Amino acid sequence: MVLYVGLGNPGPTYEKNRHNIGFRVIDRLVEETGAHALNSKISNSILFKSGNRIFLKPITYMNNSGESVFSVSTFYKISTQKIIVIHDDIDIPFGSIRFKIGGGHGGHNGLKSIDSFVGKEYARIRLGVGRPENKDEVTGYVLSNFTETEEFLLPGIIEKTVEAALRMPEMPIEMVKSKYTYALNG
Repeated sequence: MVLYVGLGNPGPTYEKNRHNIGFRVIDRLVEETGAHALNSKISNSILFKSGNRIFLKPITYMNNSGESVFSVSTFYKISTQKIIVIHDDIDIPFGSIRFKIGGGHGGHNGLKSIDSFVGKEYARIRLGVGRPENKDEVTGYVLSNFTETEEFLLPGIIEKTVEAALRMPEMPIEMVKSKYTYALNG
């Protein structure tokens, strides 16, 4: 069993925010795989299943994502090494897709929460959303919507992410990096 976790915040207010790109990828993964919704007794989780894949959108709000990831991974007996977290990353340019296993949270509160509940050795798909000019504007920036141009480009970026995500469980991370790392401008 593989657990795919898309990070975001619940509700229509946050739907198009940069911080919610993980939710958008999960929605596309569900569509691509024909996954069906699970009537789960696990609270704070929206879950879908397709074969040996579980798709999770934590509805605990970003800062408490670890609670939901822990509950789902415990219930389904999924080890940390079989968890793939898809999230926004302000440290890489908009449109870039990068991959890694483990490492620090880089100030991302969703990752910080997951680290505290399940450890750090899960796979990560890092989706670049760019960075605000002023460090003090990070919260407002990630909670703002993508620009019209970015929205136009997102479907292609999400498609590349979906392709990589579905292949990740069967490939070593170095092969994933060499085949699927992507930058919009090169």
